[in-house]
Amino acid sequence: MKNTRRTLDEIEVLIRARYPILYVVSWEEQRVQDWLLEVAKKRNKRVFEWSFSTGIVPAGTNVQSQRTRVSATKDPLAALDHVIDQVDPAIYLFKDLHPFLTRNNFAVIRRLKEIAVQLKNSYKTVVLVSPTLELPQELEKEVTVVDFPLPEVRDFSALLDRIVKEVSDQPKIKIEIAPDARERLLKAALGLTLSEAENVFAKILVNDGRLSDNDVQAVFSEKRQIIRKSGLLDYYETQVRFEDVGGMESLKEWLRKRALAFSDKARDFGLPPPKGVFLLGVQGCGKSLCAKAVSGLWQMPLLRLDVGRMFGSLVGSSEENMRRAIQVAESIAPVVLWIDEIEKAMAGSRSSGSTDSGTTARVFGTFLTWLSEKSSTVFVIATANDIAELPPELLRKGRFDEIFFVDLPNDAERREIFRIHLALRDRDPAGFDLDALSRQATGFSGAEIEEAVVSALYDAFSEDKPLATAHVEKALRETVPLSKTMESELTRLRSWAEGRARLATPRESPVAEPKRRIEL
Repeated sequence: MKNTRRTLDEIEVLIRARYPILYVVSWEEQRVQDWLLEVAKKRNKRVFEWSFSTGIVPAGTNVQSQRTRVSATKDPLAALDHVIDQVDPAIYLFKDLHPFLTRNNFAVIRRLKEIAVQLKNSYKTVVLVSPTLELPQELEKEVTVVDFPLPEVRDFSALLDRIVKEVSDQPKIKIEIAPDARERLLKAALGLTLSEAENVFAKILVNDGRLSDNDVQAVFSEKRQIIRKSGLLDYYETQVRFEDVGGMESLKEWLRKRALAFSDKARDFGLPPPKGVFLLGVQGCGKSLCAKAVSGLWQMPLLRLDVGRMFGSLVGSSEENMRRAIQVAESIAPVVLWIDEIEKAMAGSRSSGSTDSGTTARVFGTFLTWLSEKSSTVFVIATANDIAELPPELLRKGRFDEIFFVDLPNDAERREIFRIHLALRDRDPAGFDLDALSRQATGFSGAEIEEAVVSALYDAFSEDKPLATAHVEKALRETVPLSKTMESELTRLRSWAEGRARLATPRESPVAEPKRRIEL
C-alpha cells in the first residue's frame, strides 16, 4: 500500500502546487476519478470529466441526462475552450485524449500548450488519463506524467469484504476462507485491476457457489488473459510437483526456505523478496523441470520469457518490447519468470555494436538493470548450459540471490529418478532392480534416464510383455550418454563452477562415479 499511497499523495501535491496538466497512466479511469473526487472535496473544487462520446459533464453524473446539453463539447478543441472559459476552481479529467495528441491534430497540441500557460495562475487542473503514454515532443515541458499503481492487497481486501457482504444473505452461496487462505487469494489477485478482480471473484461464485481457499487457480486463469494479450510472454500451466524432481536436495531446500519469504510475516520480519536464482549445469539434468516445480510449490504463475520475441524491425522497438515484457511481469506479480537457456539469448551481446548497431546490448542492458534494481515480487529463474557466451556482468552479485551448479545425478539420485519415471507411467518401482539400473546409468542425465524408460516401454509393448528391468537395461546399453560425447565440455563447465557456484546436490565422498573424478 505504500507505493499507492505515495502516488496518491504526489497527485494531490501537484494539484495544490498548481501544476496545469497531469498525465496519469492507468487502465483504471474509475479509480483515478474517485481519488480526484476525494482531493477536490478537500480543496473545495468541482470535478468534471470528458470523453469523446459525452463531452464535458460533472463527474459521476448520469451521462444520459446530460447528452443534449454537452454535445457541443465532444470536440476536444471545444472542450479545452470550455476549460479556459470557466473561472471556478475545478479539476477536469480527460479520458482517452491520447489519440488526439498526434501531429495530425496539431491544433489540440497547440491549445494544450496555451492552457498550460493560463492555468498556472488559476485554481484549475487538467488531468489526462490513458492506459498508454502518448506524449508529443511539443508538450514534454508542459505535462507532468504520473504512473498510477495497480490495486494492492488492501484494495482487494475491501473489495472482497464488499462482495461477501452483498452475497451473505443468499443461502446457495457459501463463503469459506481461512485467514491464511484469504491472504493467498488476495496476493494472487495482485496485478489485476479492481474490475478484473471483481469479475473473477464473481466467476468463482457463479461456477461453484462458494469462495474458498481452492480458488487461487481461478485467479491465475484471469492473469493468463493478461499474458495472452501482451504477446511477449508465455504462461505455463504446469502440473509438475516438487516431488517429481529427483535429487538436487541443496537447491530444493534453498527454494523451500525462500517460499516463506513472500508472506506478510516475512515483510514484518524485515526480509526482502527473493530476486532469483541462476541454474548452470549439464543439459537434461532438471534445471527447467525445477523452474516448473517452483511455480507449483509457491503457488505462483509461471511465465516464460522468449527473448526472440523481443527483437523487432523498427528502431527502438526491441528495447520497448523488453520494457513492456518487464512491465507485464511486474503487473501480475507475485510471479515466477523463467528464462530458459539464457546464454543463447545473450549470444552476440558483446559484439552487438558491430553486428546490429548495439540493439542486443541495449536490450540486455535494460534487462540487467532491472534485475539489479527491481523491488517487485518477480522471482527470476535463469538456466544455462554453457558459460562461454555469458557476459560477466550477468553473474555478479546483486543480479541473482544465488548461482547453483547442476551436475549429472549421483547414484542415489539416479535411483530416485528411475523411481519417479516408473511411477509416473503407472509402474510399481518395487518390481524393478533400481540399484542395478542406477549402476548401469552412470554418467546419464535425468532426461536420458527418462528416455531410456520410454524406449523400454516401446520394446515391452512391441513384445506384448510387461515392462521389466531387462527392457530398461537394454535401452541403457543402446544409449550413448552426453557425458561421453561432450566430455571435454563437461570438464570445462565443472572447472568453471568450482568455487564460483553452489552445488545443487551435496558432494558425496567417496564419489562412486569415475567419470566425475576428473583432475582439473
